[in-house]
Amino acid sequence: MKRLALEVLHRSGMFGLARVASARMARILMYHNFCADGEAISGSISVSALRSQLEYLREFFNVVPLSRLLSQMRAGVPLDSHTVVLTIDDGRRNCYQYLFPLLCEFQMPATFFVVSSFVEERSWIWTDRVLWLASRQKSARLFLPDRLDRIFTHLNRVVPEFRNAQIEALGQAVGVRIPEKPPDRFAPCTWSELREMADSGLVEIGSHTISHPILSTLSEQESWLELTESRASLERGLGGGVSAFCFPNGKTDDFLPIHVDQIKAAGYTSAVTTRPGMVTEKSDLYELPRIGICDRIDPLIFSKYLDGAEYYQSRLEGKLGLRAQAHAAGR
Repeated sequence: MKRLALEVLHRSGMFGLARVASARMARILMYHNFCADGEAISGSISVSALRSQLEYLREFFNVVPLSRLLSQMRAGVPLDSHTVVLTIDDGRRNCYQYLFPLLCEFQMPATFFVVSSFVEERSWIWTDRVLWLASRQKSARLFLPDRLDRIFTHLNRVVPEFRNAQIEALGQAVGVRIPEKPPDRFAPCTWSELREMADSGLVEIGSHTISHPILSTLSEQESWLELTESRASLERGLGGGVSAFCFPNGKTDDFLPIHVDQIKAAGYTSAVTTRPGMVTEKSDLYELPRIGICDRIDPLIFSKYLDGAEYYQSRLEGKLGLRAQAHAAGR
């Protein structure tokens, strides 16, 4: 929708109607990075923007733990009205620095999906290494926005060993050495910080694999190791159970049916993807959709996604597209 049309729909009360119509569908929100006010960090949501979003959720929605949503789904009962679940991927320390204090203030729960080797400080997330390279002045030409998208698309499709070698080669090509430990912007939470969040009763910790690989690029033995060892490592470090899983990247081509079977066999009770959509009591517990929230989403767009206007727009466009295809085929 164009901006003006969105504003007209919002002022006319259509967003509110969409919120009422979709009241029994849950929203799982997906976050990644946060930053202080005044910092201009691409991909990171500032504290003030985050506060505004939480205030909107407090006014119109009911934020619950992921575990509570899953319990209702397993019981096959209607979901609570206006349910929202907050999730954060990867394990970066900016979640502890900027989101966690607000969760405490608003008394809102969240689920934090953690890459185990990252918090163990054995490596830093490969996507962050690429983004760090792209931020170097020497890399400006190589990492233009359109090229960066192509680089990520390519690296998502290759095996981890080759992918890591190519990232190192990219650094060498621009004369930049990638540091062994991540800079502050990309730093992980410490174990004590993770335990503090978990012990607060507000944050559930889930697994995001050992090393954030695209599961469809791995052998079955490798994917099983990523699923089981990450969970075991997190449970040792936290001193508590870990039951939820998050697919790295999480798009349709990033995992296969065998990986869903492995997640079940490994003892996880759910898994989230990055496929957009709403959750109903009939949704697959191991392929749950989420709504991605990034720094480019202003209050109006946030309302569009949360209230359900985006959901109904997508459904309408899908139906119109199918009708157009059927009409064209009938000619």
